[in-house]
Order: sequence, then C-alpha cells, then structure tokens
Amino acid sequence: MNMAIPIAILDCDLLLHGRGQKTLDRFDLDSVSDTFLLKHFSFPRDFILYLVELLREDVSRRTQRSRAISPDVQVLAALGFYTSGSFQTSMGDTIGISQASMSRCVSNVTKALVDKAPEFIVFNRDPSSRELSSQDFKKMAGFPGVGGVLDCVQVAIKAPNSEDSTYVNKKGFHSVACQLVCDARGLLLSAETNWPGGLNDAEVLERSALCKQMQDTENWWLLGDCRYPLRKWLMTPVNSPESTAELEYNLAHNATLEIVDRTFRAIQTRFRCLDSTKGYLQYSPARSSSILLACCVLHNASLQSGLDAWTLERTDPPELPESLEQRPEDRDSQAEELRKKLILKHFS
Repeated sequence: MNMAIPIAILDCDLLLHGRGQKTLDRFDLDSVSDTFLLKHFSFPRDFILYLVELLREDVSRRTQRSRAISPDVQVLAALGFYTSGSFQTSMGDTIGISQASMSRCVSNVTKALVDKAPEFIVFNRDPSSRELSSQDFKKMAGFPGVGGVLDCVQVAIKAPNSEDSTYVNKKGFHSVACQLVCDARGLLLSAETNWPGGLNDAEVLERSALCKQMQDTENWWLLGDCRYPLRKWLMTPVNSPESTAELEYNLAHNATLEIVDRTFRAIQTRFRCLDSTKGYLQYSPARSSSILLACCVLHNASLQSGLDAWTLERTDPPELPESLEQRPEDRDSQAEELRKKLILKHFS
C-alpha cells in the first residue's frame, strides 16, 4: 500500500507552532508605525482595527487550521493581498505566516466580507434618499433626478479549466464583469460581480437584479453610457445631437456619469489585485467574483468610516464606449418621449 503523504499541503505554521496553540500572535499592530501600515496595507490603523472587530467572529469560527491564526493577522494578510495582488513571501514575512496560510486567510476574510455586503452596499430608494441623491448629483453638472450612475467593468482572471468561452470578453482576454452603481460621493449602491466577461453591458443589465429592481421607478433615473438601452429609469446620451439643448444634455450627462468611472479607477488603484494592467486574478470565476465583491465592500466601509475615496485615484483617461446597436423593435418610445421632455425642460 502506498502511504505517501502529500507534503505540499502541510502548513509550515502548524509544523512550527502546532495545533494546540489557540492563536499565533506573529504580528503586533501596536509595534509598527502608522506609516508602515499605510505603506504595506493601504489603510490607516483605526480602519484596520475597525475591520478586525467587524470580522472577528466570522474569521475566528472558520476551519481548525485558521483558528490558529489570530483575526488581526488574518485581516492583515487579506489586506496585503488585496492591495498588492500578491502572495509573495515578502508579504508573508511581513506578518510572519507562510504563503499557504496567506491563501487561507484571504479565503476566510473574503467570505466574511462577502457576507457583509448587504450591510454595506445598499440601494435606498425611499423618497428622502432619492431626494438627497438627486440634489448631490445636480450640484455636479445640473442634471436633475439622478439616483445613481451605472457602469459595467471587467476584471481579468486566469482562463477557466473548461473550454467555456463565455468568460472571453470583446478584447480577447478572460474576465468577470462587474455591474456597478454609485452615488455622487463614489459610494457603491449596487455591485453585481458574478457575470461572465463575454456578456456585453446591456446583456448584464438585462439579466441583473438591478434591472428588476428599477422597473417600477418613475421620475427618477440612473445614468448610463451609450452601451445601454434608453429606458424610463435609465437615461443615456443622445446619439448625434442636433440642437444646442441636446448638446447641453450630453455634456451634463457625461460630466455626471464620470463619477462611476472615477470610482472604479480608485478601487483598482487601492486594490491592485483588480488592476488588469498589473496581471490577472489567479482564481476561478466564482472566487474572483467574491474577491471583487469583497473589495467593493471594503471601498464602501472605508468611505463610511470617513476615508477619502479619491486619494489613490489613477488619472489615465477612460475608454470611449461603443454605441449599442439597438433594433427598432427594442426601442422604448415612452423613454424617448421622457428624455425629450427632460431636455426641453432643463437644457433648453
């Protein structure tokens, strides 16, 4: 009988410290400077401590192996990965754990953050929230009635093991698509991260929970670019504007919509594991989607804690979208009439 032990899966930490020890206090937050924490984990001490308490119960009750690692070390390991995109030994050495343990910590913290998503990513559609949102957006470029700005972004992943081509996007690489809605501050109101990259933006929207949620909305709308269909609840630019009013409408629309592109660029810059220019996520589509959602939760949690969303924003220009080729039978005549009235009333 072959009794060979798969050495590759043994945990170096357990070999060194054993299962009997409840926590492995390898890294003492109090022993390092605020500058060190910002450099290696991209967040200040107070926010890291807040995260540890927020996730303590969830990450403490994971597997037997993970209970050997304290919640603060697990959170730091995950932040180190999210903000660097790397499991390299330098990050493990920083907090005193092996690469294998780094991976398990990221899994635990990611699961805990995904479970918190309904608490941190909330689309309030009550009248008072709608009015406040509309006022904030109108201050930007004079566009009235806006409840949020919409975009669909791509995050590169490794090719799935199957021959499934649904994750190959129009640029030819494998990705997961993430549909985002944010407010005027860059706070995410909706984040659906589990779409195959091969779907175009309009297809993602049509299948999304957001689309169902917005169907009964009146006199209040999202803004989306020309890749989306015009709907009563989704205002898009006017293709080939012919009047000054239509031009003014498009200018206000573009200036307001820009906030969602800025928001995701800021997220990618802080969480470099999502930055396709630096490489791609080395995971399955499902796990990549969870990591993406976890980063969205952290983005909102940091904003709600008073941190600046734009501190790390990249300045590279956004790509120009290709217009949606819409069939005549798919046009929404009521939405077209609503947009005409909006232009006439507010931009003439």
